[in-house]
Amino acid sequence: MPKILIVGGGYAGFYTALKLEKWLKSGEAEVTVVDPLPYMTYQPFLPEVAAGSIEARHAVVAHRRHLEKTRVITAKVTHIDHATKTATIEPEDGDAYPFEYDIVVVTGGSVSRTFPIPGVADNAIGLKTIEEAVAIRDRVISNFTKAAALPAGPERDRLLTFVVVGGGFAGIEVFAELRSLATGLLKRFPEIEFDETSFHLIEAMGRIMPEVSLETSHWVLKNLAQRGAEVHLDTQLTSAVDGVIETSSGDRFESDVIVWTAGVMANPQIVRNTDLPVEERGRIVTRPDLRVGTADEIVEGAWAAGDISAVPDLTGGGVGGFCVPNAQHAVRQGKLLAKNLVAVLRDETPKDYFHKNIGAVAGLGLGIGVFQSGKFAVKGVLAWFMHRGYHGLAIPMWERKIRVFIGWFDNFFLGRDIVALPAVQEPRAKFEEFASRPRV
Repeated sequence: MPKILIVGGGYAGFYTALKLEKWLKSGEAEVTVVDPLPYMTYQPFLPEVAAGSIEARHAVVAHRRHLEKTRVITAKVTHIDHATKTATIEPEDGDAYPFEYDIVVVTGGSVSRTFPIPGVADNAIGLKTIEEAVAIRDRVISNFTKAAALPAGPERDRLLTFVVVGGGFAGIEVFAELRSLATGLLKRFPEIEFDETSFHLIEAMGRIMPEVSLETSHWVLKNLAQRGAEVHLDTQLTSAVDGVIETSSGDRFESDVIVWTAGVMANPQIVRNTDLPVEERGRIVTRPDLRVGTADEIVEGAWAAGDISAVPDLTGGGVGGFCVPNAQHAVRQGKLLAKNLVAVLRDETPKDYFHKNIGAVAGLGLGIGVFQSGKFAVKGVLAWFMHRGYHGLAIPMWERKIRVFIGWFDNFFLGRDIVALPAVQEPRAKFEEFASRPRV
């Protein structure tokens, strides 16, 4: 029985395993998923998790609960030697060990792409994981609590100044959601005035949200300005040392929350440690049928999908001729990869991946959103309902969908939960502070 190893349990890896469970016959293959996390994160929900609109655990899907026929290993794959069909698996505790396979599916996803800007690595936080979203939420709420106890001055200003770097979909969504969260917090913190809160988004290009029309992006800019949020276009972050923000436009101010959303790159831990072909941008060379290789040469027994792969965009709409790294492609590629893999096992012909963008929808805080499909655009509260409806149904598994919708329903009547739990980062601190120790 052939052994199928899926490296990565994100969108593409999770859906590949899920569909293989459906389409493989009993005894036809043995499937193993390896990922350092025990769950798949539904990343479009991260801005709402950061804003406290969605419970963090509801935005992730447990591998072991929903992959009932798949072997799940919670560990890292640190090396893939396809010449010998062996992967090196490294658990969090214990020694690394070899894992032999017959077929490998590489779906290791992406990580935040940063630049060597002073202070970014030490002070900024990304928005690729559920843990980052929770940390951002706790920091914002905790900063309001601290600022409320301080007199007016530089430290109070620093605590109430929030910065997002990157004006793509993720950056604009988290920026707008945090502005919405801050506005809601003001009702609970009478010590803080609206004008004391400061929101800055820094974007190197001359526009935001390239996925939507210029007219729609201008509407978003106007809406953010009306809500007291400032967008710096054609501006680069030049330094963030000790939280002091310096830009190419000459601006200089201090911030305690710096969120980095300026791009992603293929998971370097995987692509730098494999003998599979990798193109100049660090992605695995992938054919339209999702097998690794080129149009002229197939790497037998190797498949790839999602952000880590360079899949040709046959619609002609992709940047550089390849599918852009987003959830739409990763989900659909995972489903097709499973179908194609089964087809090849049965000596049938696999199909090429072809998906035309069906549109873009974004939430910009409670009651505000935008939707764009071709030249058709919807703005405001209707687009916000479209955003919630689409993503509420798009998150995999019905038990997750139900939890999300119930959470939204609760928030509508009970209001947004504003409890922060920053001490979770160091749960033993209070115990250690008062714990008795043997006398020396």
